[in-house]
Amino acid sequence: MTQITIRHLRYFEALAQHGHFGRAAEACTISQPALSLQMKELEEILGSPLIERGARQIRLTALGEAFALRARDILRSVDELANLARASMGALGGQFRIGVIPTVAPYLLPTVIQTLSARFPDLDLRPREAVTKKLVDDLIEGRLDAAIVALPVSEPSLTEYPLFSEEFVLVRPGQDAKLPVPNADTLGTMRLLLLEEGHCFRDQALSFCKMSSAAPRDLMEGSSLSTLVQMVGAGIGVTLIPRMAVMIETRNAEVSVAQLRSPRPTRTIGLVWRKTNPLSGQFETLAAMVRDARSA
Repeated sequence: MTQITIRHLRYFEALAQHGHFGRAAEACTISQPALSLQMKELEEILGSPLIERGARQIRLTALGEAFALRARDILRSVDELANLARASMGALGGQFRIGVIPTVAPYLLPTVIQTLSARFPDLDLRPREAVTKKLVDDLIEGRLDAAIVALPVSEPSLTEYPLFSEEFVLVRPGQDAKLPVPNADTLGTMRLLLLEEGHCFRDQALSFCKMSSAAPRDLMEGSSLSTLVQMVGAGIGVTLIPRMAVMIETRNAEVSVAQLRSPRPTRTIGLVWRKTNPLSGQFETLAAMVRDARSA
């Protein structure tokens, strides 16, 4: 009799996560027909359907929803067994799935990749960019090993390791370079360009300007810091960006950069991972290396 395998569980978990055969197959690096065949085989083993197949996307049946929860628990345990073996070998090696928030990824990720690749040549880095909530959810469910985010995340099951702190700076149109730097109260009355909802940097900027996320105001939104800076260059408004983004994002824009008045807004960037991960000791070493490489 055919048995349920770890492969079945991984393929089904990917399908449950993406809700689409094509995207799930791409994530699993197999063909869509092969994934469909594996799911059909899994349903035959169970004797009941797990998936409602639609024209554009799939939905899980009631059994599929319950099965997905148990499958994630099993896969997380399997991954932690593999990590236990890796931890016994000392140095990090094998696949390492690391998430990074979008307001950090373009500016820190090259340093992370270079540093870790040089120190751990057997490490297979798999970076993923997403907003904090998505990264935290993926960490808890075992789809990531660690993530670089703005602290705190205040999730009891995760360890937080601070890497560095940095200030926010004000980006204004180039012709405003000689104007007085507005304080937080004044910024709250200006046309402030913000990242769209879901980005923690948006909430940090609103907090500094003493503005409620739900309050009506004269603002515009963008999907990236690059978009915001280009909009400022076009004279649409002003924005705040982290200092690490200044060199890359302002080099091709007609903008001026100013340091804000004290107390200046800051954020702390850190590495987070599951407390139950057997590689916690190696992750602390890894985090310290990234912190030292950035400050060098």
